[in-house]
This record gives sequence, C-alpha cells and structure tokens, in this order.
Amino acid sequence: MFSIFPKQLFLVDPLAVFFLIVIGLVCVPSAIFSIGYMKEESRRKKAIGWSLLVIFALSMCLVVTAGNLFSFLVFWEIMSLASYFLVVSDFKHEKSVSAGTIYLIMTHAGTACIMAAFFMLYNYAGSFDYNALKEAITRLPANFINIIFLLLFIGFATKAGVVPFHIWLPYAHPQAPSHISSIMSGVMIKIAIYGMIRFFITILGPGPAWWGAFILTFGIISCLVGVIYALMEHDLKKLLAYHSVENIGIILLGVGTAMFFWPLGIAPVAALGICAGLYHLVNHALFKGLLFLCSGSVYKATGLRDIEKMGGLIKVMPATALFFLIGAMGISALPPLNGFVSEWITFQAFFAGIMQAQGGAKFFMILSTAALALTGGLAAACFVKAFGISFLAMPRSARAKEAKEAGFSMKAGMVIMSGCVIMFGIGAGFIIPPIMNISRGVIGADSVRGSFYMVSVLPPLIAGVLIVSGAALFLWFKFGMRTKQVSYNTWDCGYYRTDSRNEYTATAFSKPFRIAFSFFLLPYRKTEKIRDSFYHVRKFTYETHTTMIFKNYFYEPLARLVYSAAFKMRKLQPGSIHLYIFYIFITLAGLLAFASLF
Repeated sequence: MFSIFPKQLFLVDPLAVFFLIVIGLVCVPSAIFSIGYMKEESRRKKAIGWSLLVIFALSMCLVVTAGNLFSFLVFWEIMSLASYFLVVSDFKHEKSVSAGTIYLIMTHAGTACIMAAFFMLYNYAGSFDYNALKEAITRLPANFINIIFLLLFIGFATKAGVVPFHIWLPYAHPQAPSHISSIMSGVMIKIAIYGMIRFFITILGPGPAWWGAFILTFGIISCLVGVIYALMEHDLKKLLAYHSVENIGIILLGVGTAMFFWPLGIAPVAALGICAGLYHLVNHALFKGLLFLCSGSVYKATGLRDIEKMGGLIKVMPATALFFLIGAMGISALPPLNGFVSEWITFQAFFAGIMQAQGGAKFFMILSTAALALTGGLAAACFVKAFGISFLAMPRSARAKEAKEAGFSMKAGMVIMSGCVIMFGIGAGFIIPPIMNISRGVIGADSVRGSFYMVSVLPPLIAGVLIVSGAALFLWFKFGMRTKQVSYNTWDCGYYRTDSRNEYTATAFSKPFRIAFSFFLLPYRKTEKIRDSFYHVRKFTYETHTTMIFKNYFYEPLARLVYSAAFKMRKLQPGSIHLYIFYIFITLAGLLAFASLF
C-alpha cells in the first residue's frame, strides 16, 4: 500500500545531533562576526541579511533532522535557495550574479539527481519514511540499488564540491559575504556528507566493496586537485575555497574506508573510518570557518583579496594575524591543533586497513595513505605562502599600510572559533570517545582497532612544552639579555634601502609547484616589453596563468552545447496554437504508453 503522507517527520538520532552541534559551532560565531562586518550596511540590507541567515541556519538543522524523503527534499531546497540569495546579496556586481547563477545551476542539477533516486526508492518502498526504505532495500535488485547509489552520489557530491562537480565552489564562496562563506564552507557542504552517511550506510546498508573504492577514488582526486589549485591561487578567498575541495576529499577518505571494509565484514576498521571522517568534518568546519572570518576581517580593513597587494598586516592587525595563524596551523595538521588529530585518526584507519586488506585492496589503501601525506605537505606549503605574503614583510599597497584592526564583534567571533580549534586538538581525548560511539552506532561495530593514545597525550604535551618554552624565552629576552644593541645597515644584495618590490611574491613562491605539476596545470605565460630603443627596455610585464582543465574542457563545451540546443529549440515555438495542441497530444500519448509498461 503506497503512502503519500510520511508518518515520521523528524529523526533526531546521535548522527543528527552531531551535525546539529557542528552547525551551532560555526553559525553562532559567524553570526556574532556579522554584527561588525555588516555595521556600515543599510538597515534594509541588514534586515534581509539576518533573515536569510536565520532561514539558512534553520534549514540546515531541519535537513539533518528530517525523518523522510519528502521533508528532506523540501528543507534541502530551502537551504539551497537561501544560500543562493546570500551569494547574490551584492547583486549590483556582475561577478556576484554570475557566481550565483553557476551555483544555482549546479545545485539544482544535483538536486535533480537526488530527486530521481528518491522517487525510484518510493516506487519500490511505497513510502517516504526511512524505516520503510530500509525494509524495501532487501527486495530491490542489485543493479537498481547501484543506479540509486550513483544518482545520490552525484547529487551529494555536487553540493559538497567533490571534483569534478566542484566548479561552482571557487566562484560562490568568494562572492558571498565572509560570514556566509564561513557557514557555506564550514557547514553547508558538510550537509552533503551527512546525506552520504545517512543514505549510503544507514539506509542502503552495506553495499558492494566497489562503492567504498569509488568514494575513495573521488576523495583522492579531490584532495590533490583542491590543494594544487589552492597553491596557484592568489585570491585569499578563492584559495580557501579550493582548500574546502581538498578537505572534503580528506573526509571522503574516511567515509570511503568505512564503505570499503564494512561489506567485507571488517566492521572495526569501518567504524574507525567513519570516526576519522566525522572528526575531520567538525575540525574542518572550525578552522575553515575561522579562516574565512579572518579573510573577511582583512577585506573589511583593506578592501583587498589579492595577497600580492597585502603584506605587513601583522603590524596593523596583530589579532587577526594571530587568529589566521591558528587556523593555518590547524588546516596544515600541525600539532597540537585539531587538524593533526583528525588526520592522524585517518592514517590509523588506513594502517588498520592495510593490515586487514589483501592483494589489490592493500595497494589501494597504501595509495590513499600516500595521497593524504602529499596533501598534508602541500597544504602546509600553501599556508606558508598565504600567511607569509599577507601578514609578514612590508606593505605592498597603500590600503595594506593604512589597515585597521577589526572591531569587537568581529574579533569575538574569531576568538570563539580559535578557541574551538585549540580545544578540539588539546582536548581530543575527551572528544573522540563520543564520536567513536556515533561511528559504532552507524556501522554496528562493538570494538575498534586503532591507537588513540598518541592523539590524546601528544597535543596537550606539545601545548605544555610550547607554553613553557615561550615563557622561558620571554623571561630571558626581558631580563637575561644585557648586551648593547647596535644597528647597522643591511646589505640586502646591494640595496641599502629595500621596499616591497624586493620582497618574495606569491607567484615566485608557487613557481616550483607550478613546474612540478605542470602536466596537470598546463601553465602558460604572457610577456610584453615596452622599449625606448633596441637595447633599453623601459617597461616589462609578465603574467603567468594555469589552465582550468575542468572548466575549459568539460563545463564550457557542455554550456555551448546546451546554448546551441536551446537556440535550435526555438524553431519548435512558431506561435501556432494548433501545433501546441499537437505537442500536448503527443506528450499525453507518450505518458500513457510509459504508464502502461508498469
């Protein structure tokens, strides 16, 4: 008996509660930050912005607590529309409208795939309720379930920004207000991960092992592509957006490990994989949310996003510089902060998987381990560039030189998130057990193999050593050094007086990586010389760019194909009412013929 109206409207289990906590940890500090960030906006724009922010946050809470397919889709669409209007809030700028359009097209393409999968499930289960779906899954043919899995993956991967469905993310995140970018990157794309865990694991159940290998493959690709593109980027918010692609890949490595080993009957390794994915999910929400708030503080003070035009900001914005450094250390997985802990647990899952796997599966897990290690190293290099070029050395523009520190509410939001980044690293020993319980509940495992002693003891130990060492150095410099200070001119390669033109640039920093990954980036350059004579060059300009492979070779040809097809379809609309009636007749006849097949 088919039931149109679902019986279970909401589902608040430990997995949903975990995501509710993540939403609160990011949305509350971001909302506090927005008070100062939107201070100079008109009263009307503030009211609209706050209303959309509340709707956005509430819709995400409703998505993770939805108890049936119908309510999930409704709240998912509200979340997508609210985030779209927030992206295009600065509608007077063409870039904002263009970014919003790309985001709207991609998110609705993903939603269409999710809807198709949901209606296929409803056709067999006769109900939208999750419990009825679980019972119906056992009666579905294997090929049918595989099609549902692929449709759901495309839908959720598009929202999460998984390569190659990430094309919207580096456009939408930079154009949104910084506190909205914090929420979109910190929380919204994680709602798609919730969808994967909820439907792939708790509803569809243990599928074939190739599902896990499929997820792991996309995780590896997203890790490497995201961090390589981030290394080449000089727009601070775009750089952070590409790191969201990278960290979604790291989360998928944990989830994919779980989906790979669960059907093989190795539940402890599967639960460890889910734990690694969930812990990195909350950690990324915190340090990426913090970094976007810091970028908003910098943008508000300077009006700049190009790090090549910054420099010296640590002198005029010391608090923002400190908060950005904390976030950069967290995302670079440096102890004692939170990113180190979650990546260590991910490595633990890989090591446990290598011990349990056989043949090709063992090689695949070794490849995943190598990809994560390479990603961590490249991420650290990228944030050396981001912090060093933006905050150290000398100002490269008048705006950077005249910048002022953020106001109280903006600093309060950054303080809260910085504290969470530190706490989730040092206090990992208290946070991991509850997340491990959630993981065991999702997988149904009684015990988990993996050593948490290192992540429980090492971060607080390192923090203590750093505090004691810092205090000892401060006291020594303050009271122990009695030498006479003498100043001399620095040679500086022949220049007695250096300026910002002599400093290391972001382009120069990224050049070795651009050369190393040239097979993928396909770099090209443009040069122009303006001469006074053959022997004297008055001006020389040099530009270097990388090829956006997914945009140039997939999405742009696809867009041209769609526009061409749409132009040709205009011939079907000559304005004849008789022809339109004929179209209706043919459509009805086709639908009746299709219905007769079932």
